Amino acid sequence: MRLVADLHLHSHHSRATSPDMDLPGLAHWAKRKGIDLLGTGDFTHPEWFSNLSHHLLPVGEGVYTYGGVRFMFTTEVAATWTHAGHVRRVHFLILAPSADGAARINRELGRIGNLAADGRPMLGTSGEALAATVLGACPTAALIPAHAWTPWYSIFGSQSGFDSLDDALGGAAEHVCAIETGLSSNPPMNWRVSALDHLALVSFSDAHSPSRLGREACVFDLPEPSYPALVAALRARDPQRFLATLEFYPEEGKYHYDGHRACGVVLSPAETSSHRGLCPVCGRPVTVGVMHRVEDLADRPWGYRPPDAIPYRSLVPLAEVLGQALGQGADTKGVTAAYDLLVGRFQSELAILLDLPLPELGQGAPPRVVEAIAKARAGDLEIRPGYDGQYGEIRIPLKEGPHESPLFP
Repeated sequence: MRLVADLHLHSHHSRATSPDMDLPGLAHWAKRKGIDLLGTGDFTHPEWFSNLSHHLLPVGEGVYTYGGVRFMFTTEVAATWTHAGHVRRVHFLILAPSADGAARINRELGRIGNLAADGRPMLGTSGEALAATVLGACPTAALIPAHAWTPWYSIFGSQSGFDSLDDALGGAAEHVCAIETGLSSNPPMNWRVSALDHLALVSFSDAHSPSRLGREACVFDLPEPSYPALVAALRARDPQRFLATLEFYPEEGKYHYDGHRACGVVLSPAETSSHRGLCPVCGRPVTVGVMHRVEDLADRPWGYRPPDAIPYRSLVPLAEVLGQALGQGADTKGVTAAYDLLVGRFQSELAILLDLPLPELGQGAPPRVVEAIAKARAGDLEIRPGYDGQYGEIRIPLKEGPHESPLFP
């Protein structure tokens, strides 16, 4: 069974998260996006876990349903500890095999920190100790370093990370089967680091609002929709079962390049080195981004592809594509109306972005919109890289001509 899975997201119990990140909102948007399996997010939060336990119905081993959408128990936790004289802040995605397994994990993590304070709890524990706690409570749980290259809060981040999994996790590194590459990196960047060859490279949205669901996701073909089948596909990195990842263009991510947002300075790794790591405007250290960190740890050239690499496809969110085609902001009423019309006609955003033949799209969308989708699929884009918390800017080079009305015929 083919499944599009987005397993890293947050509920409305996390900071800076939309109130629509509840079960009705998640189920509604999963259908619009074309996502078959969602993580619950935030299962460590007592109120959210109670809500999930009351409303999710089991439909398979470790898989539940609400509103016609499948869910799997997932959460993100932040571990903070001191190592080699530096404070380390690393986020981890946890996949639980069942509601009971999640409950056991919650009981043990509750001994370390206050789980009710936030949907993504801050725990004063090392990565190695966190792994021991989680796996001691639930041996079949999966622990995945989240957004692994982000400067802050990640396992390889320039500000508080490590140079290897072994340094970060000690003996627990052997239990890690995957890393989440994050919005600012993609598989080709990670393929340059041979130390990651034994790990699955996964991509999920880390969504804080429903419209962001599926901006990154994984595609599986499983014998049945179950937790054991999904985790087995990750551990085996079997391209017959783990079909692909769906990727943000990494240049659009908030930390792709180096820079200093306060001064409007964005730098490539080479430019940062030429400035000795300092902002050329104010003289303070710049935030070293993901591309630079990959360069630091890479032992392979650009263009290397492992023989067993899982394929990937890059996408631009449909609202951004429509905004470019219609000459409007992605969050405007006109683009929202156009989005609703297209999704109503073609079933889901991911089908529009990735799968539907262009002639078929042309029967229900104006030529300029079809052209924009074709260019986004082909990667025919101009992107100003993101840096220091600022998203990159994508421009789709479209032919000159009038913008169609967002209210399509």
